[in-house]
Amino acid sequence: MQDLHEDQRQTLEALPLPEFDTQPFVQGPPLAQRRVAIVSTAGVHRKGDRPFAFGSRDYRVIPGDTDSADIVMSHVSSNFDRTGYQADPNVAFPLAPLRALADDDVIDSVADNHYSFMGATPPERMEREARTLAGVLRADAVDAVLLVPV
Repeated sequence: MQDLHEDQRQTLEALPLPEFDTQPFVQGPPLAQRRVAIVSTAGVHRKGDRPFAFGSRDYRVIPGDTDSADIVMSHVSSNFDRTGYQADPNVAFPLAPLRALADDDVIDSVADNHYSFMGATPPERMEREARTLAGVLRADAVDAVLLVPV
């Protein structure tokens, strides 16, 4: 935050933080026994999928076997810096490192599917979709999620 322009920093610091009356953190098995999925707010999706629009609340499904060259970003914020993503897509959607963790037996397995929201949308507007996604993750036996806020 200290690297931001004063106006930007003040704007971000003044944003309200939503509160949800749920208990999101639970105990689970050791990391080496976990099935892990990625949930990102980078606005990424597979080539050919519907791009994200301003205010999008929904998410896109990215199968675990998708090549990183087939993942594109349609994040709509004009202030969003894409240079890191362009240099290495794993900074916003770390699928290759997650696969490497599974190959090295650090985690048990990589989920069949991963998910991306468009992060310029206020979180409280995405609550219904996030709860739906939680059910999808549960059905896929995912017991750990790598949250990648972008």
